[in-house]
Amino acid sequence: MSFAAPTDPLTGMQAARFGLYLHFPYCLAKCPYCDFAVAVARQVPEERYANAVLAELDARLAADPSLRTKPLESLFLGGGTPSLWHPRYVARVLEGIAARLSLAPGLEVSLEGNPERADAERFAGYRAAGINRLSLGVQSFQPETLKALGRAHDAAMVDGAVAAARKAGFPVVALDFIYGVHGQTLAQVEADARRAVTLEPEHLSTYALTVEREVLAESTPLSKQLERGELFLPEDDDVVAMARVVRDVYGAHGLARYEVSNHAREGLSSRHNALYWTGGEYLALGVGATGMLLSPEAHRYVNLRSPEAYLRTVEEGRLPEASREDLGPEELFAERLSMGLRLVSGVDWEAVCERYGQPVEPRRAEVERLVAHGFATRHGRRLALTERGADVHSAICARLL
Repeated sequence: MSFAAPTDPLTGMQAARFGLYLHFPYCLAKCPYCDFAVAVARQVPEERYANAVLAELDARLAADPSLRTKPLESLFLGGGTPSLWHPRYVARVLEGIAARLSLAPGLEVSLEGNPERADAERFAGYRAAGINRLSLGVQSFQPETLKALGRAHDAAMVDGAVAAARKAGFPVVALDFIYGVHGQTLAQVEADARRAVTLEPEHLSTYALTVEREVLAESTPLSKQLERGELFLPEDDDVVAMARVVRDVYGAHGLARYEVSNHAREGLSSRHNALYWTGGEYLALGVGATGMLLSPEAHRYVNLRSPEAYLRTVEEGRLPEASREDLGPEELFAERLSMGLRLVSGVDWEAVCERYGQPVEPRRAEVERLVAHGFATRHGRRLALTERGADVHSAICARLL
Protein backbone atom coordinates (compact mmCIF):
# COMPACT_ATOMS: atom_id res chain seq x y z
CA MET A 1 0.00 0.00 0.00
CA SER A 2 1.33 3.37 -1.00
CA PHE A 3 1.31 6.20 1.53
CA ALA A 4 2.61 8.85 -0.86
CA ALA A 5 1.12 12.28 -0.31
CA PRO A 6 1.44 15.73 -1.86
CA THR A 7 4.34 17.80 -0.56
CA ASP A 8 3.42 21.15 0.89
CA PRO A 9 5.64 23.79 -0.78
CA LEU A 10 5.80 25.98 2.34
CA THR A 11 7.04 23.25 4.68
CA GLY A 12 8.33 20.41 2.53
CA MET A 13 6.05 18.09 4.54
CA GLN A 14 4.04 15.29 2.95
CA ALA A 15 0.46 15.93 3.98
CA ALA A 16 -3.13 15.35 2.97
CA ARG A 17 -4.72 18.46 1.49
CA PHE A 18 -8.30 17.35 2.18
CA GLY A 19 -9.25 15.05 5.04
CA LEU A 20 -12.15 13.95 7.18
CA TYR A 21 -12.23 13.68 10.98
CA LEU A 22 -14.95 11.49 12.47
CA HIS A 23 -15.45 11.76 16.23
CA PHE A 24 -16.76 8.80 18.24
CA PRO A 25 -17.65 10.28 21.62
CA TYR A 26 -18.38 7.22 23.74
CA CYS A 27 -16.09 5.91 26.48
CA LEU A 28 -16.44 3.39 29.33
CA ALA A 29 -14.91 6.00 31.67
CA LYS A 30 -13.64 9.56 31.29
CA CYS A 31 -9.98 10.29 32.02
CA PRO A 32 -9.48 13.10 34.57
CA TYR A 33 -7.44 15.23 32.14
CA CYS A 34 -9.84 14.90 29.19
CA ASP A 35 -11.65 17.97 27.84
CA PHE A 36 -12.87 16.36 24.62
CA ALA A 37 -16.52 15.79 23.73
CA VAL A 38 -16.85 12.47 25.54
CA ALA A 39 -19.86 10.64 26.99
CA VAL A 40 -19.54 7.76 29.45
CA ALA A 41 -21.91 5.01 28.30
CA ARG A 42 -22.26 1.31 29.07
CA GLN A 43 -24.73 0.90 26.22
CA VAL A 44 -23.45 2.61 23.09
CA PRO A 45 -25.98 3.40 20.32
CA GLU A 46 -23.64 2.00 17.69
CA GLU A 47 -26.06 1.60 14.77
CA ARG A 48 -27.88 4.85 15.47
CA TYR A 49 -24.59 6.74 15.58
CA ALA A 50 -23.40 5.18 12.32
CA ASN A 51 -26.61 6.27 10.62
CA ALA A 52 -26.31 9.74 12.12
CA VAL A 53 -22.79 10.52 10.91
CA LEU A 54 -23.73 9.48 7.38
CA ALA A 55 -26.85 11.63 7.60
CA GLU A 56 -24.68 14.54 8.69
CA LEU A 57 -22.39 13.92 5.72
CA ASP A 58 -25.43 14.00 3.40
CA ALA A 59 -26.50 17.32 4.90
CA ARG A 60 -23.06 18.82 4.44
CA LEU A 61 -22.86 17.62 0.83
CA ALA A 62 -26.30 19.08 0.14
CA ALA A 63 -25.07 22.42 1.52
CA ASP A 64 -21.82 22.26 -0.52
CA PRO A 65 -21.90 19.77 -3.45
CA SER A 66 -18.32 20.72 -4.41
CA LEU A 67 -17.09 18.61 -1.50
CA ARG A 68 -17.93 15.49 -3.52
CA THR A 69 -15.23 16.25 -6.08
CA LYS A 70 -12.31 16.96 -3.72
CA PRO A 71 -9.99 13.92 -3.47
CA LEU A 72 -10.15 12.65 0.13
CA GLU A 73 -6.59 11.79 1.17
CA SER A 74 -7.00 11.02 4.88
CA LEU A 75 -9.73 9.83 7.21
CA PHE A 76 -9.30 9.74 10.99
CA LEU A 77 -11.64 8.07 13.47
CA GLY A 78 -10.88 9.63 16.85
CA GLY A 79 -12.55 9.88 20.20
CA GLY A 80 -13.60 9.07 22.76
CA THR A 81 -12.91 5.38 22.22
CA PRO A 82 -13.56 4.40 18.58
CA SER A 83 -12.47 0.83 19.39
CA LEU A 84 -15.80 0.48 21.24
CA TRP A 85 -17.54 0.72 17.85
CA HIS A 86 -18.20 -2.74 16.41
CA PRO A 87 -16.24 -3.33 13.19
CA ARG A 88 -19.44 -3.91 11.20
CA TYR A 89 -20.58 -0.35 11.93
CA VAL A 90 -17.14 1.06 11.18
CA ALA A 91 -17.30 -0.80 7.88
CA ARG A 92 -20.78 0.61 7.18
CA VAL A 93 -19.57 4.16 7.79
CA LEU A 94 -16.44 3.74 5.67
CA GLU A 95 -18.50 2.25 2.84
CA GLY A 96 -20.94 5.16 3.14
CA ILE A 97 -18.13 7.70 2.94
CA ALA A 98 -16.64 5.94 -0.08
CA ALA A 99 -20.02 6.06 -1.83
CA ARG A 100 -20.37 9.80 -1.24
CA LEU A 101 -16.86 11.24 -1.65
CA SER A 102 -14.01 10.94 -4.13
CA LEU A 103 -11.24 8.83 -2.56
CA ALA A 104 -7.61 9.49 -3.45
CA PRO A 105 -5.36 6.49 -4.17
CA GLY A 106 -3.59 5.26 -1.04
CA LEU A 107 -6.12 6.87 1.31
CA GLU A 108 -4.78 6.89 4.89
CA VAL A 109 -7.52 5.58 7.23
CA SER A 110 -6.70 5.82 10.94
CA LEU A 111 -8.50 4.60 14.05
CA GLU A 112 -7.72 5.30 17.69
CA GLY A 113 -7.98 2.45 20.15
CA ASN A 114 -7.38 1.67 23.80
CA PRO A 115 -5.23 -1.30 24.82
CA GLU A 116 -7.90 -2.74 27.11
CA ARG A 117 -10.31 -3.01 24.16
CA ALA A 118 -7.89 -4.99 22.02
CA ASP A 119 -8.63 -8.46 20.73
CA ALA A 120 -7.53 -10.20 17.57
CA GLU A 121 -11.05 -10.64 16.15
CA ARG A 122 -12.02 -6.99 16.63
CA PHE A 123 -8.75 -5.73 15.15
CA ALA A 124 -9.10 -8.09 12.19
CA GLY A 125 -12.56 -6.64 11.62
CA TYR A 126 -11.20 -3.09 11.55
CA ARG A 127 -8.48 -4.10 9.14
CA ALA A 128 -11.00 -5.79 6.84
CA ALA A 129 -13.17 -2.66 6.98
CA GLY A 130 -10.30 -0.62 5.52
CA ILE A 131 -8.41 0.78 8.52
CA ASN A 132 -4.71 0.89 7.63
CA ARG A 133 -3.33 2.88 10.56
CA LEU A 134 -4.04 1.96 14.20
CA SER A 135 -3.19 4.44 16.96
CA LEU A 136 -3.12 3.01 20.50
CA GLY A 137 -3.49 5.32 23.51
CA VAL A 138 -0.80 3.85 25.74
CA GLN A 139 0.12 7.06 27.70
CA SER A 140 2.56 5.13 29.96
CA PHE A 141 3.69 1.70 31.08
CA GLN A 142 4.12 2.80 34.69
CA PRO A 143 1.30 1.73 37.09
CA GLU A 144 1.54 4.97 39.08
CA THR A 145 1.33 7.15 35.99
CA LEU A 146 -1.54 5.16 34.51
CA LYS A 147 -3.43 5.52 37.79
CA ALA A 148 -2.84 9.29 37.84
CA LEU A 149 -4.19 9.48 34.31
CA GLY A 150 -7.24 7.35 35.09
CA ARG A 151 -6.32 4.67 32.57
CA ALA A 152 -7.73 1.15 32.87
CA HIS A 153 -4.97 -0.84 31.16
CA ASP A 154 -1.54 -2.07 32.21
CA ALA A 155 1.72 -2.76 30.41
CA ALA A 156 0.79 -6.38 29.63
CA MET A 157 -2.38 -5.19 27.86
CA VAL A 158 -0.28 -2.88 25.70
CA ASP A 159 1.93 -5.79 24.66
CA GLY A 160 -1.19 -7.81 23.83
CA ALA A 161 -2.73 -4.97 21.84
CA VAL A 162 0.38 -4.49 19.72
CA ALA A 163 0.58 -8.24 19.10
CA ALA A 164 -3.09 -8.28 18.04
CA ALA A 165 -2.49 -5.30 15.73
CA ARG A 166 0.44 -7.07 14.09
CA LYS A 167 -1.60 -10.24 13.66
CA ALA A 168 -4.39 -8.23 12.05
CA GLY A 169 -1.88 -6.85 9.53
CA PHE A 170 -2.08 -3.09 10.06
CA PRO A 171 0.67 -1.46 7.93
CA VAL A 172 1.17 1.26 10.56
CA VAL A 173 0.89 0.86 14.33
CA ALA A 174 1.21 4.13 16.26
CA LEU A 175 1.58 4.52 20.04
CA ASP A 176 0.64 7.66 22.01
CA PHE A 177 2.26 8.72 25.31
CA ILE A 178 1.96 11.53 27.85
CA TYR A 179 4.68 12.94 30.11
CA GLY A 180 4.76 15.67 32.72
CA VAL A 181 2.25 13.82 34.92
CA HIS A 182 1.81 14.18 38.71
CA GLY A 183 4.47 12.12 40.47
CA GLN A 184 6.25 11.15 37.26
CA THR A 185 10.05 11.11 37.22
CA LEU A 186 12.59 11.52 34.45
CA ALA A 187 13.66 7.91 34.95
CA GLN A 188 10.09 6.70 34.44
CA VAL A 189 9.70 8.72 31.24
CA GLU A 190 12.96 7.27 29.91
CA ALA A 191 11.82 3.76 30.85
CA ASP A 192 8.56 4.32 28.96
CA ALA A 193 10.45 5.50 25.89
CA ARG A 194 12.85 2.55 25.96
CA ARG A 195 10.02 0.05 26.33
CA ALA A 196 8.01 1.75 23.59
CA VAL A 197 10.74 1.31 20.98
CA THR A 198 11.07 -2.41 21.77
CA LEU A 199 7.54 -2.82 20.38
CA GLU A 200 8.84 -1.50 17.04
CA PRO A 201 6.00 0.92 16.23
CA GLU A 202 6.04 2.85 12.99
CA HIS A 203 4.94 6.04 14.73
CA LEU A 204 5.18 7.53 18.23
CA SER A 205 3.38 10.60 19.59
CA THR A 206 4.46 11.89 23.00
CA TYR A 207 2.76 14.96 24.45
CA ALA A 208 3.46 17.01 27.56
CA LEU A 209 0.47 17.19 29.88
CA THR A 210 1.53 20.73 30.83
CA VAL A 211 0.58 21.90 27.34
CA GLU A 212 -2.90 20.41 27.71
CA ARG A 213 -3.33 22.04 31.11
CA GLU A 214 -3.63 25.40 29.43
CA VAL A 215 -6.86 24.42 27.68
CA LEU A 216 -8.48 22.22 30.31
CA ALA A 217 -11.99 23.21 31.28
CA GLU A 218 -12.53 24.18 34.88
CA SER A 219 -14.86 21.24 35.28
CA THR A 220 -12.26 18.55 34.62
CA PRO A 221 -11.25 16.55 37.70
CA LEU A 222 -7.55 17.18 37.07
CA SER A 223 -8.07 20.93 36.83
CA LYS A 224 -9.93 20.93 40.14
CA GLN A 225 -7.24 18.84 41.84
CA LEU A 226 -4.53 21.18 40.64
CA GLU A 227 -6.44 24.21 41.89
CA ARG A 228 -6.91 22.63 45.32
CA GLY A 229 -3.22 21.73 45.55
CA GLU A 230 -3.91 18.01 45.67
CA LEU A 231 -1.67 17.38 42.67
CA PHE A 232 1.56 18.99 41.52
CA LEU A 233 2.87 18.68 37.99
CA PRO A 234 6.64 18.56 37.35
CA GLU A 235 8.51 21.85 37.04
CA ASP A 236 9.02 23.29 33.57
CA ASP A 237 12.73 22.43 33.52
CA ASP A 238 11.92 18.84 34.42
CA VAL A 239 9.34 18.63 31.64
CA VAL A 240 11.89 19.94 29.13
CA ALA A 241 14.35 17.27 30.31
CA MET A 242 11.64 14.63 29.80
CA ALA A 243 11.03 15.84 26.26
CA ARG A 244 14.73 15.65 25.48
CA VAL A 245 15.21 12.11 26.77
CA VAL A 246 12.19 10.98 24.73
CA ARG A 247 13.67 12.54 21.59
CA ASP A 248 17.05 10.93 22.24
CA VAL A 249 15.66 7.43 22.79
CA TYR A 250 13.30 7.52 19.82
CA GLY A 251 15.90 9.01 17.50
CA ALA A 252 18.46 6.35 18.43
CA HIS A 253 15.98 3.68 17.33
CA GLY A 254 15.17 5.03 13.87
CA LEU A 255 12.09 7.11 14.73
CA ALA A 256 12.89 10.56 13.41
CA ARG A 257 11.24 13.58 14.98
CA TYR A 258 9.25 15.41 12.31
CA GLU A 259 7.03 17.58 14.54
CA VAL A 260 7.33 18.91 18.08
CA SER A 261 5.63 15.85 19.59
CA ASN A 262 5.73 13.24 16.81
CA HIS A 263 8.29 10.71 15.60
CA ALA A 264 8.04 8.23 12.73
CA ARG A 265 9.98 5.78 10.64
CA GLU A 266 10.89 7.10 7.20
CA GLY A 267 7.85 7.69 5.01
CA LEU A 268 5.34 6.78 7.73
CA SER A 269 4.50 10.12 9.36
CA SER A 270 0.80 10.84 9.86
CA ARG A 271 -0.62 12.39 6.70
CA HIS A 272 -3.81 13.36 8.50
CA ASN A 273 -2.09 15.15 11.37
CA ALA A 274 0.20 16.87 8.88
CA LEU A 275 -2.92 18.26 7.22
CA TYR A 276 -3.50 20.39 10.35
CA TRP A 277 0.12 21.56 10.44
CA THR A 278 0.25 22.53 6.77
CA GLY A 279 -3.02 24.42 6.37
CA GLY A 280 -5.14 21.76 4.69
CA GLU A 281 -8.91 21.62 4.97
CA TYR A 282 -11.00 18.97 6.63
CA LEU A 283 -14.57 17.94 7.04
CA ALA A 284 -15.60 16.85 10.52
CA LEU A 285 -18.48 14.57 11.44
CA GLY A 286 -19.88 13.54 14.79
CA VAL A 287 -20.42 14.85 18.29
CA GLY A 288 -18.20 17.82 19.17
CA ALA A 289 -16.15 17.50 15.97
CA THR A 290 -14.35 20.57 14.58
CA GLY A 291 -13.96 21.08 10.85
CA MET A 292 -12.28 23.73 8.74
CA LEU A 293 -13.10 24.42 5.10
CA LEU A 294 -11.39 26.99 2.91
CA SER A 295 -14.06 27.47 0.25
CA PRO A 296 -16.27 29.11 -0.77
CA GLU A 297 -15.22 31.18 2.27
CA ALA A 298 -12.76 30.01 4.92
CA HIS A 299 -14.56 28.99 8.08
CA ARG A 300 -14.34 26.70 11.09
CA TYR A 301 -17.35 24.93 12.61
CA VAL A 302 -17.87 22.99 15.83
CA ASN A 303 -20.61 20.41 16.29
CA LEU A 304 -22.88 20.01 19.30
CA ARG A 305 -21.14 18.32 22.25
CA SER A 306 -24.19 16.51 23.63
CA PRO A 307 -24.66 13.09 21.95
CA GLU A 308 -28.43 13.14 22.31
CA ALA A 309 -28.72 16.71 21.00
CA TYR A 310 -26.44 15.80 18.08
CA LEU A 311 -28.42 12.66 17.21
CA ARG A 312 -31.78 14.40 17.45
CA THR A 313 -30.64 17.37 15.34
CA VAL A 314 -29.20 15.20 12.57
CA GLU A 315 -32.23 12.92 12.56
CA GLU A 316 -34.40 16.00 12.04
CA GLY A 317 -32.36 16.80 8.92
CA ARG A 318 -30.48 19.79 10.31
CA LEU A 319 -26.74 20.51 10.51
CA PRO A 320 -25.62 19.83 14.11
CA GLU A 321 -23.41 22.89 14.46
CA ALA A 322 -22.95 24.59 17.80
CA SER A 323 -20.89 27.41 16.27
CA ARG A 324 -19.37 28.63 13.02
CA GLU A 325 -16.54 31.14 12.68
CA ASP A 326 -15.46 32.91 9.52
CA LEU A 327 -11.67 33.01 9.16
CA GLY A 328 -10.01 36.08 7.73
CA PRO A 329 -6.43 36.54 6.51
CA GLU A 330 -5.08 37.39 9.97
CA GLU A 331 -6.53 34.26 11.60
CA LEU A 332 -5.31 32.04 8.75
CA PHE A 333 -1.87 33.64 8.87
CA ALA A 334 -1.50 33.08 12.62
CA GLU A 335 -2.54 29.45 12.36
CA ARG A 336 -0.42 28.71 9.27
CA LEU A 337 2.74 30.22 10.74
CA SER A 338 2.43 28.74 14.24
CA MET A 339 1.51 25.27 12.99
CA GLY A 340 4.24 25.33 10.35
CA LEU A 341 6.83 26.10 13.01
CA ARG A 342 5.85 22.90 14.85
CA LEU A 343 7.43 20.94 12.00
CA VAL A 344 11.11 20.04 12.07
CA SER A 345 11.27 20.99 8.39
CA GLY A 346 10.06 24.47 9.31
CA VAL A 347 8.08 26.83 7.11
CA ASP A 348 8.70 29.41 4.40
CA TRP A 349 7.70 32.26 6.68
CA GLU A 350 7.99 34.94 4.02
CA ALA A 351 5.66 33.02 1.70
CA VAL A 352 3.14 32.66 4.54
CA CYS A 353 3.26 36.42 5.08
CA GLU A 354 2.81 37.08 1.37
CA ARG A 355 -0.05 34.60 1.02
CA TYR A 356 -2.09 36.26 3.74
CA GLY A 357 -1.12 39.87 3.12
CA GLN A 358 1.02 40.30 6.23
CA PRO A 359 4.15 42.50 6.23
CA VAL A 360 7.53 40.74 6.06
CA GLU A 361 9.97 43.49 7.01
CA PRO A 362 8.75 44.21 10.55
CA ARG A 363 9.32 40.53 11.37
CA ARG A 364 12.74 40.14 9.75
CA ALA A 365 14.70 41.50 12.72
CA GLU A 366 12.95 39.08 15.08
CA VAL A 367 13.76 36.17 12.75
CA GLU A 368 17.41 37.24 12.74
CA ARG A 369 17.44 37.35 16.55
CA LEU A 370 15.96 33.84 16.77
CA VAL A 371 18.68 32.51 14.48
CA ALA A 372 21.48 34.42 16.23
CA HIS A 373 20.47 33.12 19.68
CA GLY A 374 20.12 29.49 18.59
CA PHE A 375 16.35 29.24 18.69
CA ALA A 376 15.98 28.71 14.95
CA THR A 377 17.84 27.93 11.75
CA ARG A 378 17.22 29.42 8.34
CA HIS A 379 17.70 27.72 4.97
CA GLY A 380 16.82 30.18 2.25
CA ARG A 381 13.42 31.52 3.27
CA ARG A 382 12.48 28.50 5.37
CA LEU A 383 12.61 29.04 9.12
CA ALA A 384 12.85 26.00 11.42
CA LEU A 385 13.02 25.90 15.20
CA THR A 386 15.92 24.15 16.87
CA GLU A 387 15.25 21.79 19.78
CA ARG A 388 15.86 24.75 22.07
CA GLY A 389 13.33 26.80 20.11
CA ALA A 390 10.77 24.00 20.03
CA ASP A 391 10.76 23.97 23.82
CA VAL A 392 9.44 27.57 23.78
CA HIS A 393 7.37 27.32 20.59
CA SER A 394 4.42 29.30 21.94
CA ALA A 395 6.56 32.23 23.05
CA ILE A 396 8.34 32.41 19.70
CA CYS A 397 5.06 32.38 17.80
CA ALA A 398 3.71 35.17 19.98
CA ARG A 399 6.70 37.34 19.06
CA LEU A 400 6.41 36.62 15.34
CA LEU A 401 2.67 37.17 15.26
